[in-house]
Parts: sequence; structure tokens; C-alpha cells
Amino acid sequence: MRDVIEKLDQWRQENEQIAVTTVVETWGSAPRPVGSKMVTTMSGGIAGSVSAGCVEGAVIQEAEQVMNSNLPHLIEFGIADETAWEVGLACGGKIKVFVEPGFSLDSIYPEVRNNLLNGNPFVTITYLDGPSNYVNKKLLLGINGELVGDLKFPNDMVDDLKSTAVEFLADEKSGTITLADGSRVFIESHPLPPKLIIVGAVHLAEPLIAIANTTGFDTLLIDPREAFATEERFPDVGELIQEWPQEALKNLILDSSAYIVVLTHDPKLDDPALQIALTSEARYIGALGSRRTNQKRIERLRNFGISEAQLSRLHAPIGIDLGGRSSSEIAVSIMAEIIKVRNDHID
Repeated sequence: MRDVIEKLDQWRQENEQIAVTTVVETWGSAPRPVGSKMVTTMSGGIAGSVSAGCVEGAVIQEAEQVMNSNLPHLIEFGIADETAWEVGLACGGKIKVFVEPGFSLDSIYPEVRNNLLNGNPFVTITYLDGPSNYVNKKLLLGINGELVGDLKFPNDMVDDLKSTAVEFLADEKSGTITLADGSRVFIESHPLPPKLIIVGAVHLAEPLIAIANTTGFDTLLIDPREAFATEERFPDVGELIQEWPQEALKNLILDSSAYIVVLTHDPKLDDPALQIALTSEARYIGALGSRRTNQKRIERLRNFGISEAQLSRLHAPIGIDLGGRSSSEIAVSIMAEIIKVRNDHID
């Protein structure tokens, strides 16, 4: 949703006739993950993607029918299913998409927009099929635990849905579940955006920030050295913090959305940062340096009271070994490792 919210907001303000298509299930080598969205308008506007081009043309045609009829439609695409549209996915996978008129979002859109713009985690629940008075009705569960929307369930069912939604959000996953009466609902998680926290305004941080921005991470750079940590050197970083890492990190939320790398080779900066990072809930902690440098670092951290279990979380030497030597190549290897850790968790 984050990748289409700007256009969706614009088109809603312009009173465009809109259809929203969401991937709700996948099988095999599907080109786009569950939750991927494409927004189309009757005037020809397109934002987002549900198949990286494989079936977009057919989806656009279906979206036009949905906009004309104001009725949602659940469709399956794939070469292996005879009931699917005759537009196979080149990769051999299958996807199921839910196409709905844009006004279906009205009951939750203000909360969706507010949470996305403020970076708050939330979950949406959409009734895909079942009783006609429920189909395409929605609920939104925010960080305050309150439900917003136009779905009306018995209290015991609401409690079960909330519990499942919280689990999905914690696991950063989305998917379709079947209720006791055979109806299906789509639970879509919108977790906190992943944030890359870099300690050390060194040259390597420049390409690392660029790659992280491109791959959807919020970026923060921490370094107390004012000559190094400047906006001129790092114009694209999301947030520049000119503080000692032990001061900066204690004011940040170091939960499972946090990915921390330390790059300075200076124990005065790296060691305090790692002490805090390794005792936090950050998803990833990595440190730049050779194996010899890292062994000395490990011994210092042991002396600071860091346990073996905590030390085992440290990725050092940092990054996947791609054989690279330049800063850009090392940045690629670091982000490759971070992305792998993130996707291994989501899978």
C-alpha cells in the first residue's frame, strides 16, 4: 500500500473512478508477493503492480468492469489451472487477486492514510467471499487495539480475528484465512517500515544509504563527528544524528524493524553501539572489519558482559562474501545479507 498511497490519495481527491487490485494468495513462483497492489482509474491511471507485467492487461480489463458494476471480483491467474484466465504467468506460478471499487476503502481510508504517513503498524481485514452483506467489508486494527470499519462480527469471532491479525503483524505476513462458516477473509499486515541504522559517517555509508533507500528501508546515520556527519556528504539519508551512538540509540525504537550496522573501526564508537544493539530486539546487527579485528572486538564485548548468545547475533565480518573490494560492492554485500535476514524471517 505504501507504494501506491500517494497516487491513490491524489485520485480520490480528484474524484476519479478507481479500482484497487490486491494479491491475496500465491502458489509456486509467483512474481509478486501477497499484499501487492495495483490501483487503476477509469481515465487510464495506473500505480503499482500485481504481477510485474504478466497479467496486468487482464487485470486492467477486469478493473474496468468492477468500476462499471461497483461489484468486487475475486480472480485466479495461472497456467496450471484450467479455470483461470487464459493469460498464463510466464514464471509458472499462480496468483489470486481481489479487485474492488475504490469506494470500498471509505470506511477505513482515513486511518489507513494516517497510519501510513506516520509510519504506524496496522492490519486490515477484508471479507473476500461469503454472505453478500459481508463481502468487501473491512476492518482496520491499529496500534491502540481498536477496530475501525464496517464489518460486524459476533464478539467471539472479533476476538479470534484480532488475535490472528496480531500474529500476522508480528510475523510481518499477509494471507487469506477461512472462517468456521467457510467464508474467507484477507488479513493484510502493514508492519513498521524496516529501518537501517548506520553508526559511522564513513565513505561506505554513502552507497549503503542509496541501496537501502531503493529497497524500501528508512535510513538513519549516527556519528558525533560534525566534520563527517554533514548533510552535504549525505543528502539522501532519512535522518542524520550528530550524537554519540550510546546517546542516539537509547532514544530509538530498536525492535524487529531495526537493522543496525557499525562501520567506523573505532572502538570508542563501535563498542558502545554494539553493546546496546546486541541487547536489543533489533533484527540484524553487523560490524565492519576483518576476522582479526572482529576477534578483538568480541573479546572486548565479552569483558563488557555481553553473553555468548548475544554475541552469536553479530554478523561479522559483515555482509555476504561477494569478493567485492570497492565501497559500492561492499554496500551491496551488506544489504544483500540484511535483505536475506529480513526475508528469511518473513518466509
